[in-house]
Amino acid sequence: MLLAMFMSLFAAMALQPPSLVVALDVHLLRQLAAKHNVTTIVVFGDSSVDPGNNNFLNTDLKGNFPPYGGNFVNHKSTGRLCDGLLAPDFIAEAMGHPPIPAFLDPTLTPADLPRGASFASAGSGYDDLTANISNVWSFSTQATYFLHYKIHLNKLVGPLESAKMINNAIFLMSMGSNDFLQNYLVDFTRQKQFTVEQYIDFLSSRMLDDAKMLHRLGARRLVVVGVPPMGCMPLIKYLKGQKTCVDQLNQIAFSFNSKIIKNLELLQSKFGLKTIYVDAYSTIQEAIKTPRKFGFLEASKGCCGTGTYEYGETCKDMNVCKDPTKYIFWDAVHPTQRMYQIIVKKAIASISEEFLV
Repeated sequence: MLLAMFMSLFAAMALQPPSLVVALDVHLLRQLAAKHNVTTIVVFGDSSVDPGNNNFLNTDLKGNFPPYGGNFVNHKSTGRLCDGLLAPDFIAEAMGHPPIPAFLDPTLTPADLPRGASFASAGSGYDDLTANISNVWSFSTQATYFLHYKIHLNKLVGPLESAKMINNAIFLMSMGSNDFLQNYLVDFTRQKQFTVEQYIDFLSSRMLDDAKMLHRLGARRLVVVGVPPMGCMPLIKYLKGQKTCVDQLNQIAFSFNSKIIKNLELLQSKFGLKTIYVDAYSTIQEAIKTPRKFGFLEASKGCCGTGTYEYGETCKDMNVCKDPTKYIFWDAVHPTQRMYQIIVKKAIASISEEFLV
């Protein structure tokens, strides 16, 4: 019955204007999440999904100062390396929840726990060495703090209810860029051990191990965001001295993403995990090639400072563009809130169809 309802609604959506389609997607997601008791979102990864855990770590990779957060509630610089919301925040919003909190946020209360938390740490990756280079949380550390979260949730709602919440939760992983940009391509440790192809395979095995660990910890629904077209980041083009995207880096991202997809298929067939792959690569690349189709006017540089090299500390207190919604990139590395919103819009229908029907 529910599947029939979804299919008829999906067919009707094809006849609706885009804005209404989005509203229908969000309404359906909220409806199905409530029906299937999906109240919790737990997040692991890097700066693409870190809402402020790094604020409390001894690292330079932070965004808890202006102009970051200019479009967030009350223009607050939360630590999100963005002008506003990140992708998990939009998923939470679609489910009727407030933005995903950082687990280390001191304002987090027991009442917030059932909605979930982010354990992500900007600068992290699938390779633990990547996190060690920047003195941030590795995935294994993030998973350890998730265990602390489970203990608190058990105390709040009891072990049986807690287990149900975790089994029904949406687990989200988003990382991989730093493994190449802040590790393999600039640090000689992994270059001495692996060719690029071998390192991609190494990361793929680590990603699979991470997903298996989440499964052991209770994950039954897993969303994995692919690596974006790294060669199109303004900073990378600036460092390479070229105006067009760096094809070599994009090929690396594309190759690694193909491994992620195969891993998710394996997790589905062997472990029964429900999985979704979010294709950030194709969505961002399409926006760069045809920006006006998405309402963008600037696709080659960021909104902060010159838009060519500033991110994190170098973006601090810099002047910004007048309208970030017209920009794909907020700083020289990270997308704008608007770009994240577009990526999530494409994912919401998949979450409804694959997870909740």
